[in-house]
Amino acid sequence: MAFSASDVIPLLQARANFSELADQVKVGTEKIITKDGESYVAIIDAQRLDYYHQLEDAEAFLIQAQAPKAFDALLDELTDTVIPNLITCCSKRGFPYFEFSKTRQ
Repeated sequence: MAFSASDVIPLLQARANFSELADQVKVGTEKIITKDGESYVAIIDAQRLDYYHQLEDAEAFLIQAQAPKAFDALLDELTDTVIPNLITCCSKRGFPYFEFSKTRQ
Protein backbone atom coordinates (compact mmCIF):
# COMPACT_ATOMS: atom_id res chain seq x y z
CA MET A 1 0.00 0.00 0.00
CA ALA A 2 1.37 3.42 -0.94
CA PHE A 3 1.38 6.20 1.60
CA SER A 4 0.95 9.88 0.91
CA ALA A 5 2.71 12.62 2.84
CA SER A 6 -0.51 13.22 4.77
CA ASP A 7 -0.37 9.64 6.08
CA VAL A 8 2.98 10.23 7.84
CA ILE A 9 2.43 12.08 11.11
CA PRO A 10 4.93 13.18 13.79
CA LEU A 11 4.17 11.72 17.22
CA LEU A 12 3.38 15.05 18.86
CA GLN A 13 0.88 15.92 16.12
CA ALA A 14 -0.66 12.43 16.33
CA ARG A 15 -1.06 12.80 20.08
CA ALA A 16 -2.87 16.12 19.62
CA ASN A 17 -5.15 14.83 16.83
CA PHE A 18 -5.55 11.18 17.73
CA SER A 19 -9.35 11.08 17.53
CA GLU A 20 -9.32 12.62 14.05
CA LEU A 21 -6.60 10.21 12.91
CA ALA A 22 -8.57 7.25 14.27
CA ASP A 23 -11.63 8.36 12.30
CA GLN A 24 -9.53 8.60 9.10
CA VAL A 25 -8.08 5.14 9.69
CA LYS A 26 -11.54 3.68 10.27
CA VAL A 27 -12.61 4.75 6.76
CA GLY A 28 -9.62 3.15 5.07
CA THR A 29 -6.37 5.05 5.41
CA GLU A 30 -3.39 3.90 7.42
CA LYS A 31 -1.13 6.28 9.31
CA ILE A 32 2.58 6.07 10.03
CA ILE A 33 3.60 7.81 13.23
CA THR A 34 7.16 9.09 13.34
CA LYS A 35 9.41 9.83 16.28
CA ASP A 36 12.59 11.84 15.81
CA GLY A 37 12.00 11.67 12.04
CA GLU A 38 11.95 7.86 11.91
CA SER A 39 9.01 5.46 11.49
CA TYR A 40 7.84 4.53 14.97
CA VAL A 41 4.37 2.91 14.90
CA ALA A 42 1.38 2.59 12.58
CA ILE A 43 -2.32 3.10 13.11
CA ILE A 44 -4.47 0.65 11.14
CA ASP A 45 -8.09 -0.42 11.33
CA ALA A 46 -8.64 -3.25 13.85
CA GLN A 47 -10.46 -5.37 11.26
CA ARG A 48 -7.51 -5.02 8.87
CA LEU A 49 -5.12 -6.01 11.66
CA ASP A 50 -7.27 -9.08 12.35
CA TYR A 51 -7.17 -9.91 8.62
CA TYR A 52 -3.35 -9.64 8.62
CA HIS A 53 -3.22 -12.02 11.60
CA GLN A 54 -5.48 -14.48 9.79
CA LEU A 55 -3.14 -14.35 6.77
CA GLU A 56 -0.16 -15.07 9.02
CA ASP A 57 -2.03 -18.00 10.59
CA ALA A 58 -2.91 -19.39 7.16
CA GLU A 59 0.68 -19.04 5.98
CA ALA A 60 1.97 -20.81 9.10
CA PHE A 61 -0.54 -23.62 8.56
CA LEU A 62 0.47 -24.07 4.92
CA ILE A 63 4.15 -24.12 5.82
CA GLN A 64 3.58 -26.61 8.62
CA ALA A 65 1.42 -28.77 6.35
CA GLN A 66 4.18 -28.65 3.73
CA ALA A 67 1.66 -27.42 1.15
CA PRO A 68 4.32 -26.70 -1.51
CA LYS A 69 5.48 -30.34 -1.35
CA ALA A 70 1.87 -31.56 -1.45
CA PHE A 71 1.18 -29.35 -4.47
CA ASP A 72 4.26 -30.70 -6.24
CA ALA A 73 3.16 -34.27 -5.49
CA LEU A 74 -0.32 -33.52 -6.86
CA LEU A 75 1.15 -31.97 -9.98
CA ASP A 76 3.43 -34.98 -10.48
CA GLU A 77 0.45 -37.32 -10.15
CA LEU A 78 -1.46 -35.28 -12.72
CA THR A 79 1.37 -35.23 -15.23
CA ASP A 80 2.45 -38.84 -14.71
CA THR A 81 -0.88 -40.62 -14.36
CA VAL A 82 -4.10 -38.64 -14.63
CA ILE A 83 -3.47 -36.71 -17.84
CA PRO A 84 -1.98 -39.68 -19.77
CA ASN A 85 -4.98 -41.78 -18.69
CA LEU A 86 -7.31 -39.01 -19.81
CA ILE A 87 -5.62 -38.87 -23.21
CA THR A 88 -5.93 -42.64 -23.57
CA CYS A 89 -9.57 -42.60 -22.54
CA CYS A 90 -10.43 -39.74 -24.89
CA SER A 91 -8.70 -41.34 -27.84
CA LYS A 92 -10.53 -44.64 -27.25
CA ARG A 93 -13.84 -42.78 -27.25
CA GLY A 94 -13.10 -40.89 -30.43
CA PHE A 95 -12.45 -37.48 -28.92
CA PRO A 96 -9.96 -35.32 -30.80
CA TYR A 97 -6.42 -35.96 -29.71
CA PHE A 98 -4.66 -33.18 -27.87
CA GLU A 99 -0.95 -32.75 -27.21
CA PHE A 100 0.42 -33.00 -23.72
CA SER A 101 4.03 -32.77 -22.68
CA LYS A 102 5.56 -32.76 -19.23
CA THR A 103 7.28 -29.40 -18.91
CA ARG A 104 8.00 -29.48 -15.16
CA GLN A 105 11.24 -30.93 -13.97
